[in-house]
Amino acid sequence: MKIVLQILACLVAAEFFYIMYLETIATTSAKTAQVFQISQEELSRPALNVLFKNQGVYNGLLGVLLLIAAFALGKIVLQLLLVYIILVAAYGAVTSNPKIILMQGGLPILTLIVSFFA
Repeated sequence: MKIVLQILACLVAAEFFYIMYLETIATTSAKTAQVFQISQEELSRPALNVLFKNQGVYNGLLGVLLLIAAFALGKIVLQLLLVYIILVAAYGAVTSNPKIILMQGGLPILTLIVSFFA
């Protein structure tokens, strides 16, 4: 079961690395505009572009922390990190778009549930 937990944690990390890619590297792409429901023109605005890149670094670091927790720090640290991610997704769902709880929080919720049995 520990291997299943580590695989799920890797998938959650991959999700955050993908978000980082969209926000940091493909900031003004059509895919980024589609995912975040913001026009490419709006994404090209310098102030928003900088904010997206900053957010991308944050998401990339979450991905790194997930991998470190899953393979080096242990289950408790991984669970705490997953709870944090779920709370951030819940906040995003309340303040921005209700779909965020499933899009950004769904896999972490599943991973957290599995962690109690691993």
